[in-house]
Amino acid sequence: MIEVQDIVKSFDGTQVLKGISTVFETGKTNLIIGQSGSGKTVFLKTLLGIHRHDSGRILFDGRVYSSLSKTEKRDLRTEIGMVFQGSALFDSMTVEENIAFPLRMFTNKSNKEIMLRVNEVIDRVKLIDANKKKPAEISGGMQKRVAIARAIVNNPKYLFCDEPNSGLDPKTAIVIDNLIQEITHEYGITTIINTHDMNSVLEIGEHIIFLKNGVLAWSGNHKEIIHTDNEDVVDFVYSSDLFNMVRDAIRHMDKKKTKKELKNREQE
Repeated sequence: MIEVQDIVKSFDGTQVLKGISTVFETGKTNLIIGQSGSGKTVFLKTLLGIHRHDSGRILFDGRVYSSLSKTEKRDLRTEIGMVFQGSALFDSMTVEENIAFPLRMFTNKSNKEIMLRVNEVIDRVKLIDANKKKPAEISGGMQKRVAIARAIVNNPKYLFCDEPNSGLDPKTAIVIDNLIQEITHEYGITTIINTHDMNSVLEIGEHIIFLKNGVLAWSGNHKEIIHTDNEDVVDFVYSSDLFNMVRDAIRHMDKKKTKKELKNREQE
C-alpha cells in the first residue's frame, strides 16, 4: 500500500500538485487520469522519487520516503518495478537479456538462478519463442510483455506503469491491461497506472483518481465512474459520442437490473 498525504510540488514558484491525498491499495489496479497539464505525470514522478515534493508525506507500507536513509531508499527502489511508456528496452540486448538486467544489477544471484527466474516470467507473460530475439524483431505487443516481465522479474511490491498501452492497437491494449491486472492480483502488488486510455479506465480501474489542475477532483472505481455526475470527469471521460453511448447503455442496463431485483424482493 502507498499512502499519499497532502503532497505539494512546485516548479519556479508555480504550484503543480496542490495538496493531493489518496491511498493506493495493494492487490488493486490504481489508475491516475486527467487531461494534459493536470499534474498526473509530475505526480507519478514524485511518487517514484524522481521529483522531490515540497511538503506532505509519501508512505510505502508505513515507511515515510523522505525520512529514509540513502541505503533505505536504494533498498526500496529494488522493491519497485517500472513499465515505461514505449517499453524502453535495450535494443542491443535480447529479450532474455533485457529481462535479466534488473537481477544482474540489483541482486547477487548466480547465472543459473537468474535464467531460471527469467524463464519463469517469460512463461508467465506468454512470450513464446522470443528469448533470443532483439526488440526490433518482435511486435509492439510483445515488447510490452517484455517490459512487464522485466518489471516483475525481481518480485516487486510496487509496480508503476506509465501509459502502458501507448502505441498499441485496441485489441492488444486490452490484452496488456488484463495481463497487468492478473499479475497485480496474483502477486499482491500495489500497481499504479498513469493512463489516458479510457478503455483501461472502464475495464481495469479498480481505484481511479482524477486530477485537474493539480488537485484530486474525483476518486472511485470503474463502476462508479459510469454513474458519476462530476462535470469535470464526465467532460474528460465521455468527451466522445461513442463513450457517451456506452455510458448510457450501461446505465440503462443497471436500472433494469435494479428494478428486476426490487421486483423479485417484493415477490418474496
